[in-house]
Amino acid sequence: MGSFGKRELLVISVLLMLMIVIGCSNDPASGEDKPDGNNDTDNVVYFDEIKIMAPTFETTAPPADNEWEQATEELTGKKVNMNWVPNVSYEDRMNVTLASNDIPEVMVITGKTPGFLNSAEAGAFWELTDYLDDYQYLGQYNEDILRNASVNGRVYGIYRERDVMRSTAIIRKDWLEHLGLDVPESVDELYDVLHAFTFDDPNNTGADDTHGLIIPTWYGSLDTLSIWFGAPNVWGVEDGTFVPAFETEAYREALDWTKHIVDQGLVNPDFTTLSPDDWNNAMFNGAGGVIIDTYSRAMQVNNLFVDEAGSDDSDQYYVEITGTLRAPNGEEYGHPTDGYAGFLAIPKTSVQTEEELHEILSFLDVLCSPEGINLLNHGIEGVNYQLDDEGYLVPLETEEAQALNPYTMEQISMFGDGMHRMKAEGELPQKRYQLMEDNGNYAVFNEAAPLVSEVYSTRGTQLDDIIEDARVQYIAGQIDESGWEAAVELWYSSGGQELVDELTQLYDEMN
Repeated sequence: MGSFGKRELLVISVLLMLMIVIGCSNDPASGEDKPDGNNDTDNVVYFDEIKIMAPTFETTAPPADNEWEQATEELTGKKVNMNWVPNVSYEDRMNVTLASNDIPEVMVITGKTPGFLNSAEAGAFWELTDYLDDYQYLGQYNEDILRNASVNGRVYGIYRERDVMRSTAIIRKDWLEHLGLDVPESVDELYDVLHAFTFDDPNNTGADDTHGLIIPTWYGSLDTLSIWFGAPNVWGVEDGTFVPAFETEAYREALDWTKHIVDQGLVNPDFTTLSPDDWNNAMFNGAGGVIIDTYSRAMQVNNLFVDEAGSDDSDQYYVEITGTLRAPNGEEYGHPTDGYAGFLAIPKTSVQTEEELHEILSFLDVLCSPEGINLLNHGIEGVNYQLDDEGYLVPLETEEAQALNPYTMEQISMFGDGMHRMKAEGELPQKRYQLMEDNGNYAVFNEAAPLVSEVYSTRGTQLDDIIEDARVQYIAGQIDESGWEAAVELWYSSGGQELVDELTQLYDEMN
């Protein structure tokens, strides 16, 4: 009995050691097994229901448990509790919610507002910088957009993707054809078109009644032109130091080019007073032949001509679009958006542990899958839409589809590949989407987009106005070069130098 007891004790000891070793190998704290983004290592479910706060633009919030919401639950395997808040009061409600005891697991953040920034800096949200790459679909983010959406390089939310390339020159096609001109592909060729549209009677009236370029009191056209010339997008970085775009040679070249075409009469003389609300009609009525703005405006102007002609031919179009134009140096530079409209953030009060965080991220990962983004943006296949033989999306016009459409879940849509597209009917829409895709290679992003500046938050409007006013005054001939330089000096002395120093420091810390 004595020897058998020792052997028994030895076996028990070995078994205990094995159990300890196995237990340690599965302990998340050991760092050996990291969640892969799709499964919880211990199979523990922390959330049977996920509460989400999001804005709505509808007058009445979607009812709970509608079919769209049910389909989202079926796809993700999670009960979804949507708190829809009218967009007009969303920021206030967000701040109130964060100060309450009832905080959702996921919140749509519409932008880098003071309320959000204060909460993020205070540690109210999970920093996701080191987590997204662990997930199959969340890890497919666009690095430039993720950087733009970050706060000084720290990612506090999963961005809601929007079109990056939207800027183009919009040109009256009939005027090009009448004068035998090709669609310009460079800034130099654009000048030739503007000159001809002003002096070569493009409308065949025999009168001196046209101008090349139409500019209203919204001066985004000038921003696009400066980037086409090769200037930074608001801010650039040279040798580790931030440089405002207006201090670069390319910006001054664009500024002088614009002043030259104004002096020559190639721009509508009322550009300092023309309302942006009258922009489309100015082109439609023949005051000028070129607008520099977005593809959406191109479609608006084209539709004015379509309505006038009564055309039902989808290939018949009345304006040309150029996309990005080559700079005088032969290079191509595109004017992009930041590529996002807010993001989805995860509060730490409601999601308290890393294990809980991974469960929420796994839920969001499914929403970024092809099935997820199509459901959130298009609805239920067979109810809201169907696919044609080529795989294009065809919206359904049934009563069921019409009843469900207002309950769209697209406000919580982030990004992802595999979204169904409607077939672009007609040559102009086809050209538009091809240019948007091609021009993405030339996007010049604002180097300061991710940076949150205290100086800019307090004096940004004043600083922007100094340069904006001086730019218009310079091209209008109200101030000369010395007046422009005086405005630049005023910008620096009014807080501009402090802004440069702060952005440079933030950039260094981020990198």
